[in-house]
Amino acid sequence: MDYVKLGRTGLDVSRICLGCMTYGEPGRGSHEWTLPEADSRPLIKKALDLGINFFDTANVYSDGTSEEIVGRALKEFSNRDEVVIATKVYNRMRPGPNGAGLSRKAILTEIDHSLKRLGTDYVDLYQIHRFDHATPIEETLEALNDVVRAGKARYIGASSMYAWQFAQALALSERKGWARFATMQNYVNLLYREEEREMLPLCKAEGIGVIPWSPMARGRLTRDWEESSFRSDTDKFGQTLYAKTAEADRKVVEAVAHVAEKRGISRAQVALAWVLQKEPITAPIVGASKPNHLDDAVAALSVKLTPDELASLDAPYVPHAVVGFS
Repeated sequence: MDYVKLGRTGLDVSRICLGCMTYGEPGRGSHEWTLPEADSRPLIKKALDLGINFFDTANVYSDGTSEEIVGRALKEFSNRDEVVIATKVYNRMRPGPNGAGLSRKAILTEIDHSLKRLGTDYVDLYQIHRFDHATPIEETLEALNDVVRAGKARYIGASSMYAWQFAQALALSERKGWARFATMQNYVNLLYREEEREMLPLCKAEGIGVIPWSPMARGRLTRDWEESSFRSDTDKFGQTLYAKTAEADRKVVEAVAHVAEKRGISRAQVALAWVLQKEPITAPIVGASKPNHLDDAVAALSVKLTPDELASLDAPYVPHAVVGFS
């Protein structure tokens, strides 16, 4: 396993982050395809055995049960001082006017609920899951700063938003002397490269750690275009990401298959290697519902795509509408 600094912090993280949306009680929340605790634990253990020390979840995943499952597994299988736990806040957790969002009330309430579910005194990275247009950014940033000062989070991060919004937040934190976003968790893969226009250059200039979600496009880059899975058939949010670009996306998937066949490796390794070679990406967030998903992710660290291979993978791409912000 390779380890790198998370942005311009001193924190060392594995170059693969395990995305834990896969782990949660089925039927809880909006995901029908998640794995219950008995099936999740061996995969979390395998990730640790492979050297992965970075785990990303969210309060909203499977109605909080993802945090519970991940927290119990990490407590049993690892040393808390050696793992990096990231979670998120923003989405609705309960009915009522203050059951979602990034108000001071919501943030200070939800960090305590997340810590209780995770069974820890602090999280290493506390992220806003999306931009809250209904709350002044000043209120959100001051509340996050207070979470850090209280010792409940070591660092804070952001997720998918416009680059101008992220730049505004960074500048405000600098001006106020508040804790600054250390990371950006955005949507980057071979089927969606719009972040290359502004967000990735901004993160590189500002020393932000980039930890993209869905680096293999929810599995679409790992199989023939006509194939599906239980997740793809039931993942309503995922279906909205690719609904309007099917013809162009199919050509990208075929290019991945061609490179993989010539290399004699899996398509997953090719797709993830492309993300790993994209500056300034720190650690792609990889979901794993089977042991071989973890093996492929780690193997991708050793795959160095040639300029010709990169060109063949990039060539079929066409501009996409901006998605993933909600």
